[in-house]
Amino acid sequence: MAPLWEVLSALVPPQPRSPAVAALWRYAELRRHVLEAGRLLTAEEAERRVLILENPGLRGQSCVTRSLYAGLQLILPGEVAPAHRHTQSALRLVLDGEGAYTAVDGERTTMHRGDFIVTPAWTWHDHGNPGDQPVVWLDGLDIPMVRFFDAGFAEKNAQSAPPPSRPEGDALARYGANMVPIDYAPKPTEATRVFVYPFERTRASLKAISGGVPDPHHGFKLRYVNPATGASPMPTIGACAQWLPAGFETRPLRSTDGTVHVCLQGHGEVKVGEQSWRLQENDVFVVPSWHDLQLRADGDSLLFSFSDRPAQQALGLWREQRL
Repeated sequence: MAPLWEVLSALVPPQPRSPAVAALWRYAELRRHVLEAGRLLTAEEAERRVLILENPGLRGQSCVTRSLYAGLQLILPGEVAPAHRHTQSALRLVLDGEGAYTAVDGERTTMHRGDFIVTPAWTWHDHGNPGDQPVVWLDGLDIPMVRFFDAGFAEKNAQSAPPPSRPEGDALARYGANMVPIDYAPKPTEATRVFVYPFERTRASLKAISGGVPDPHHGFKLRYVNPATGASPMPTIGACAQWLPAGFETRPLRSTDGTVHVCLQGHGEVKVGEQSWRLQENDVFVVPSWHDLQLRADGDSLLFSFSDRPAQQALGLWREQRL
């Protein structure tokens, strides 16, 4: 046994106290290290050639927040990252290069910069690059969350790159056009069948609504959804895209979901708590739970973000405070 009174204030704090800290990763500095990893080992040797973005407050835990993992993955021309599946849910945000593909349960999608790609839990997936340039993307997974529940399983496919069983674009046509197959009855917590959200559609939607009055805390912000249910694309991870007009500055905001952000377009400044950084394209930064966030755009800017908000909402834990 142990005395509760000695630890009660830490176990049940008056407000969230995350050991994670605010941090920024500058892509211009990281890219050379990612490419160096490509010179040192092949995609097959590594299975997944990734450099983890590890939160400085969570050293050795492979976490960007307490519940989420993030990393930069590289695939070189002619390479294949072998097929596998796992209970962890994953997302990809393409940052650099084009011509590679991701295959999910027998369907490939060609990667373009800014595309948001989903790999639901326990779906077979592999990556390949038949193009002529290196391709780098940001991985986001719920690895720490699954690890907390001791529920991690993984399996390798006997075929490193199984042949496609459906044409490219099939899932988007069946589930992403305000229609679904006649016999499809999704469960409320089922992951999306649309596994690619093209950047050109995201940017067009944000620009189309940007003529209105921006929300003082978010600018113009849209949430990615499973089009069949309106829920998050994955039950544990949510994602958003955000447009900030030139010169716009958000008011302070904080929430319980630690969030990873990527600057896909434009530049400006981010302030997290008492820290502030200049932002350039492809820079990645993390805002820990219950840390004040403010953004300022020097030019028209577009940011992508992901967090564990759907999991917190399902458990009745999520809170937001607009300051």
